[in-house]
Amino acid sequence: MTYTPNLIINSGVHLKLYVKEVMVQEVIKVRADATVKEAVEIMNRYEIGCLIITKNGEAMGIMTERDVLKRIIPKSKNPEKTKVSEIMSAPLIVGGPDMFVEDAAMLMFRKNIKKLPIMEKGKLVGLLTLSDIARIVHIQSLVKGIRELSKKGWLPPKRMRKVIDIYIT
Repeated sequence: MTYTPNLIINSGVHLKLYVKEVMVQEVIKVRADATVKEAVEIMNRYEIGCLIITKNGEAMGIMTERDVLKRIIPKSKNPEKTKVSEIMSAPLIVGGPDMFVEDAAMLMFRKNIKKLPIMEKGKLVGLLTLSDIARIVHIQSLVKGIRELSKKGWLPPKRMRKVIDIYIT
């Protein structure tokens, strides 16, 4: 049985945005020979859930919080001695900047991943996460609801009117 991302398909929201319009462009990377401890410190510093692993400047894998939880903690591996290349997920499943976000989301659901590195001409150009997509769906649903209310004569409070008039209706 295939899981259908209800949030996207049945929300009435269609994500006809390109990945390049919403992806994070400044992706944090770490070399394959870095230790897991070093990588986790970087993730904590930037408050992020993954790092792209590189070798000779080329993206070769991804290390997520889940990789640490599944491959370090239960096996009692020493994060100060274990290299990120030993626990990363590889090969990378990637998308392109000219994909529609909806297509990227479907790829992520099919491959059971929450982070999608974005490549163009063999180079890492961004990262799209399931959290990014959820935010977009939520905002678009909100905008749709406000537009429908406005058509029915609803008037927003005075303090909100300017923002709604400029950005939504």
